Amino acid sequence: MTIQAHLESLAKKHGALEERLHDALTSPSIDDREIAELKRSKLRIKDEMERLRSSTRH
Repeated sequence: MTIQAHLESLAKKHGALEERLHDALTSPSIDDREIAELKRSKLRIKDEMERLRSSTRH
């Protein structure tokens, strides 16, 4: 898998997590721990995307 393809895959995962997070925030029955885990997952993916982008700039 090329770096660009990997970035695109991560971007899709990030978008899907964003949708899940939005749904969780609008649902009164969702546990705060689940929301926190979704946010952590989004952040991990964002960090990985930034790391990949910065490694390709060199």
